[in-house]
Amino acid sequence: MSKLYALIPAAGSGSRMGAAMPKQYLPLAGKPVLYHAVRNLCRHMAIDQVMVVLAPGDTWFKQHDWSEFGPRLLPLYCGGGARANSVFNGLLAARDAIGGDDWVLVHDAVRPCLAIETLERLIESVRNEPTGGLLALPVVDTLKRGTADSYVLNTEPRDNLWCAQTPQMFRYRLLLEALRAGAPESATDEASAIERIGLKPKLVMGDSRNLKVTYPQDLGLAETLLRGMERL
Repeated sequence: MSKLYALIPAAGSGSRMGAAMPKQYLPLAGKPVLYHAVRNLCRHMAIDQVMVVLAPGDTWFKQHDWSEFGPRLLPLYCGGGARANSVFNGLLAARDAIGGDDWVLVHDAVRPCLAIETLERLIESVRNEPTGGLLALPVVDTLKRGTADSYVLNTEPRDNLWCAQTPQMFRYRLLLEALRAGAPESATDEASAIERIGLKPKLVMGDSRNLKVTYPQDLGLAETLLRGMERL
C-alpha cells in the first residue's frame, strides 16, 4: 500500500501580517502558529512523516521545542522564494525517502485549525483517485470584480466556484513532474500545477474552521477556533 507523507512549506516571510517575525512563528495559544499545523498532521498515525520546508537562513525554528514529535518531524532547510519553489525543493530533498507512488499532503504552515475529521475525509476521499485532490469550500458569498481603484466593475457568477484549502494530496512523482513542467512560482497551489498538465483534481468538502492566518485579526479568530475544537 502506498505510504502517506506530509510537507509543510514554511519559508515565507508573511509580509501582509506586518509583524517582526514570519507569521508561522507568531504566538498562538502559547505555541507558534506552525506548531499547530505540524501537530494536526503528526497526530494522524497513517502519515509516516511530516517534513517542514524552511528558509535556508531560518533562525526561528530552533528557538522552539519540537521534541514531542520525535523523528516524525523532519526540518528541511531548502525553501525557495515562492511557495511552489519551497514545495518543489522539499520534494527533491525527500526523493530518497518517498516512493513515486506514495502520497504527499501539502499543507499551509499557517492553517492551524485543521480538524482530524477533515483530514481523514480528504485521505479517504482521495486515496483511490488517479489524480489526487484537495480540500475546498463552495463559494457562498457574492463575488465582485473590482477596478484598480477599488470600484465595482461587475458581479461574477459563483456557480461551481470553490475556495481552495489545504492539505492538497497528490502522488509524489505526479506532483514533482507537474511542478517541473512549468515555472514552479507560477503555481499558486499544488492543484493549479496539476491542472496545468491537463489533469482534474478531486474537490473534497473542507471546513470553514480551516482558516489561513493572513492578517493580524486572524490570530484571535484562530485561537477561539482552537479552544472550541479542543473542547469537542
